[in-house]
Amino acid sequence: MIEFDYVRPATIAEAVAAAGHPGAAYLAAGTNLLDLMKGNALRPTRLVDLTHLPDLGRIETLADGTTRIGTLVKNAALAHDAAFARRFPAVAEALLSGASAQLRNAASVGGNLLQRTRCAYFMDPASACNRRDPGSGCDAREGENRGHAVLGWSPSCIATHPSDFCVPLVALGAILEIEGPAGRREMALEDLHRLPGETPERETALAPGEMIVALRLPAEAAAFAAHSRYLKLRERTSYAFALVSAAAMLRVEGGRIAEARIALGGVAPKPWRAHGAEAALVGAEMDAEAFETAARVAFDEAVPSGDNAHKIELGRRIVVRALALAAAGTPERLPALPASPFAPQTRGASHV
Repeated sequence: MIEFDYVRPATIAEAVAAAGHPGAAYLAAGTNLLDLMKGNALRPTRLVDLTHLPDLGRIETLADGTTRIGTLVKNAALAHDAAFARRFPAVAEALLSGASAQLRNAASVGGNLLQRTRCAYFMDPASACNRRDPGSGCDAREGENRGHAVLGWSPSCIATHPSDFCVPLVALGAILEIEGPAGRREMALEDLHRLPGETPERETALAPGEMIVALRLPAEAAAFAAHSRYLKLRERTSYAFALVSAAAMLRVEGGRIAEARIALGGVAPKPWRAHGAEAALVGAEMDAEAFETAARVAFDEAVPSGDNAHKIELGRRIVVRALALAAAGTPERLPALPASPFAPQTRGASHV
């Protein structure tokens, strides 16, 4: 049995103080953390339960049009919030493509952002994993690695980040509100997850004891609502993590692309913003040639980390497909199989 302290703070300040204890971990729904504890992959010495903290479960529209989402908002609640889904349809589609309905009902927004890799070698305490046990090695390098990273990996770690939710959020420039021992600060979500380099055990830019209290989507992000999609290729259509995924958003003026946002999932140790591909689309017509160019640029730096060269071609194709769907217009309603390439496609300018 794993022994640990359990702390149930009444305020954010109490939570931050309790999490300063060595080996402490924050607990929200626990849909990822508790699984890893049961498998003995993680052994926290203290769990700091956030679920009873006030004011962290709200979805708000601020005076300047910014959407603010508390860290304890449930994934399902956010995806099914009609006003949110109309403004940020790709985010809702990404949420509904992840896990099962039961897990979405329990899982929290903050926990989704901070979920750990699903690399089998990380989850298996009998395997060498530099993330779990720094300096032990990376068994994935010579193991079963067809699903591992092709962008941003290092010889120390080739794992991918598993979140669907993070991918469109990164594309839309989401901002995090963080509370910690040194007070409150803000950070772009794009800067939260670290590339492994030589220190893969340092997965995020959070300091010890810091917690995410909310995330914000700026008002201008809603300008992409009419041409916005998330597309996910997985080994089975339901309840599976992405082999490759792409969020594609376009702002169109006069029949041409005035601005583009593209982010990739399942291909890197963090949600991967494709800035070069976005720049390649500005001023272009919405046609196959422009989309194929953007897809090539998005994977210019891709290198296989093992038996996974196929992911580069899959990634390029999913970018082209996501852009084509975004160009055609956000569907009036979510597909019955959200984010699936096999879902029948409907057209329209609204999303509910």
